[in-house]
Amino acid sequence: MTPQQAAGTVQDAAPGGRIRGWKATIAVAMSNYIEAGSIIALATSLTFWQEFFGFSTWMVGFVAAISANAFGAAIGAMIGGPLGDRYGRKFIYTYDLVLYMAGTLLVVFAAQAWMLVLGVVLTGIAVGAGVPVAWTYIAEQAPHDRRARHVGTAQLAWSLGPAIVFAIATALVPLGLLGSRLIFAHLFVVALITWWVRRGLAESDIWTAQKAEREAAAAQGAAVHHRGLKELLSHPRNVSALLFLIGVYSLWNLVAGQMGIFMPRVYQSAGVESAASQNLLQVLVWTLTVIATYLGFMLLGDRMDRRLLYGIGAVLGIAAWVLLVFAHVTMPLLVLFAVLWGVSAGIGAQAFYALWTAEMFATPYRATAQGVLFFIARILVGVLSFFFPTLLEARGVPVVGLLMIAFLVVALVVGVLGAPDTRGKSLEQIELERYGQRVAR
Repeated sequence: MTPQQAAGTVQDAAPGGRIRGWKATIAVAMSNYIEAGSIIALATSLTFWQEFFGFSTWMVGFVAAISANAFGAAIGAMIGGPLGDRYGRKFIYTYDLVLYMAGTLLVVFAAQAWMLVLGVVLTGIAVGAGVPVAWTYIAEQAPHDRRARHVGTAQLAWSLGPAIVFAIATALVPLGLLGSRLIFAHLFVVALITWWVRRGLAESDIWTAQKAEREAAAAQGAAVHHRGLKELLSHPRNVSALLFLIGVYSLWNLVAGQMGIFMPRVYQSAGVESAASQNLLQVLVWTLTVIATYLGFMLLGDRMDRRLLYGIGAVLGIAAWVLLVFAHVTMPLLVLFAVLWGVSAGIGAQAFYALWTAEMFATPYRATAQGVLFFIARILVGVLSFFFPTLLEARGVPVVGLLMIAFLVVALVVGVLGAPDTRGKSLEQIELERYGQRVAR
């Protein structure tokens, strides 16, 4: 029995109190709720912080760029990914949420601009460290014939974060900045509960087995070396997979990243002045993303052709932005945009990226690959975040919309042409097919 098969048969609480199964999947997936919640909490509060501290439009872009949406997460990913491969997946969960809680508290009580900036950076680093390892852990522990369903749980949590935070933000609009502080306080509470539950997580079975092999080989005098970033970036199979996944995820994430942090401003530029109406449109987007993630990706990702499912999601995302750019903007059209993008995001690039990255890289550098790809994606988002609000203010929705469409079209082509045939296969089988041998030590 493979480690993935075993993961599907053990109880949620294994002997010794270690948490496994669906309970472990959900606990780890909460990294995604916290990540997305952080992005939306900042997005819905940026205008309030701008008024409170007197920020310029450029400064708004800077705060967005250093957040969990961009540079902050990028730095964390390059720390968490390699450490997760070297010291174990569970190692990251011992520390990342402690840093996250410190960051959220700084934002909650920010009385000066430096407190907000430091808090945003710390939460971003913590998120970046945790999310790539979360995707790795979930995929490694999932039964191979239900891997999409388990990995989809992380996407589900990532979608629930914005849906809930936008709903809370809508209710708290009358409180202004105080309401925004309360949203960050809620994220602190969620992080605290998640950290407490994670204390009982079992380590990844695959990583533990390979660690035992390395230790046994070293005890017998065999040469054992750490397969790290250098080998990840030099092996031809790894390089081709990295380029494919950059095309799938990084380009799509350029769109999603700007939408996550600046979409209320896009709605405002399109004529929706009410903050409550802007937030409600986003609640619709993310609620539909939750539904599509479950009914689409989680239920179909292990059953139907993944190339087709990915293509459907990508086309719907392009259609949403084509409407926004080329049709006369009315509230019914914005609702249709929200529906199309919400469904697209549920079965689109991020869910497949999390799945394919875990499948296309060998265990010794699986988390490192996640970290590198997450780093690249968030750096690109950060660079664009510097200019996006200014470009939106100066040129309006049509210009930024065309840019978004271009990114989405390339991501569609790359994903459909390069989608790997991994459905129903164990991670060990995929590794043998891709590398021609086991990559153990």
